[in-house]
Amino acid sequence: MANALRHLVLILGDQLNLDALALADFDPTQDAIWMAEVMEESTHVASSKQRSTLFLSAMRHFAQTIKEKDWPLHYTQLDDAHNTGTLARELDKAIKALKPKQLVMTAPGEWRVLQNLRSIAKKNNLSLEIHDDTYFFSTVRDFAEHAKGRKQLRQEFFYRELRQKTGILMDGKKPVGGQWNFDEENRGSFGKAGPGILPKPLRFEPDDITHKVMQMVNEKLAANPGNLKSFGWPVTRAQALEALDSFIQYRLPSFGLYQDAMWEGEVWLYHSHIASALNLKLLKPQEVVSAAEKAYQQGHAPLPAVEGFVRQILGWREYVRGIYWTQMPDYLERNEMQATAQLPAFYWTGDTDMACLRDAISQTLNHGYAHHIQRLMVTGLFALLLGVHPKEVHAWYLGVYVDAVEWVELPNTLGMSQFADGGVMASKPYVASGKYIDRMSNHCKGCRFNPALSTGETACPFTTLYWDYLNRHVDVLAKNPRMLMQLKNLNRLSDDERQAIAAQAKSLKNSLFKS
Repeated sequence: MANALRHLVLILGDQLNLDALALADFDPTQDAIWMAEVMEESTHVASSKQRSTLFLSAMRHFAQTIKEKDWPLHYTQLDDAHNTGTLARELDKAIKALKPKQLVMTAPGEWRVLQNLRSIAKKNNLSLEIHDDTYFFSTVRDFAEHAKGRKQLRQEFFYRELRQKTGILMDGKKPVGGQWNFDEENRGSFGKAGPGILPKPLRFEPDDITHKVMQMVNEKLAANPGNLKSFGWPVTRAQALEALDSFIQYRLPSFGLYQDAMWEGEVWLYHSHIASALNLKLLKPQEVVSAAEKAYQQGHAPLPAVEGFVRQILGWREYVRGIYWTQMPDYLERNEMQATAQLPAFYWTGDTDMACLRDAISQTLNHGYAHHIQRLMVTGLFALLLGVHPKEVHAWYLGVYVDAVEWVELPNTLGMSQFADGGVMASKPYVASGKYIDRMSNHCKGCRFNPALSTGETACPFTTLYWDYLNRHVDVLAKNPRMLMQLKNLNRLSDDERQAIAAQAKSLKNSLFKS
């Protein structure tokens, strides 16, 4: 068969769907599938043990499905003796052994991977046929057309355009409920009483395949961050569908109101926990949105909750993908705020006196998960205020979270969280003092720092660095109309107060980076 192979279909670790266009013309009598686990994908950033285990276990389960169909599969495991360690070298080796006439694949989720695979195809004088990824509502071409001629790109407008095209949550030409989003109703906190009794999270007991992967990860990737004590992510389509059903039934009704809320020690709250399954293509975004819309139509979940959830998938997920593929590769190098600091060491341990950061980072390392406000307004906010180089922040986020694939992670981190793109992704830097965290959580109650103070022994580092950030970047921020209110508050500070804050910020930075 090797001498007469028509197509070698390349399937990457985040393309685990049998209905991909790359497989539409698959003929097991003259085609074959290629998959490879390689060390490079777990080490080019320090991929956490939870993330690596999820990807590798899901890949092996998908490979089992392919084998059950009796489709020819050439699969390299991470611990195979002759594994060359990179996708490019493994593909080169497979091409030389199998001699295909053409390579076929679904568009990958990372620029680096695409360039590597293209280079190997070119080296071997083979065409690489790339198909659209149908696990989105739009194409990159659609986004590029939307962006054409616009001075600014904003998620809200692309989201509305997709709502109109798809008819999702629409009443004719108007949005259901008479408004496009319900942000104002979706910013609740739990209050002093806390979240009360929360629905039990759906976790999946590792099977034999996953156990073997876990053992291999603990041996081969022992130096990578995190641990596997709690691993229970969906690794098959059947499990992913169970996770979706569980969210719709038990969490969606309260998701909207509490999607921004945080509570000490509570990992799962009312979030869906299906982003990793979506990004591995174990779930279709179309079926996820349809399930949420149906819950509203049947009276199971209120419109603000459903719209807020739909916007994350139909709006934000589509938008960030468009930003990534229309802005790369230069986007990775953006550093608008000239940030140069290193990421503090406690991001790899959770060992810090700041209660909110300790909770978010410890949770991240233990589960490979944190919800969007923990990422944007705790871990991301601190790095932004501290002035950490955006590439360091990007590498951390890409490595630690189970749902991280670069097309979705990079714009969210570099653009939304760190404002390193100067406003391509978002209209303003998302900066706040410790008072925001106090309002949205109970972290400050048990913390030795006071969110109301910017100087002194008990000053909250977030609050100190917030005022220091505004003061350091005032010339740049003054050009942004959405920052004028915050700068107006800055101008109320006396020269002595500003100098004291600057001194406190310098002392804080010295303590974080002392050798």
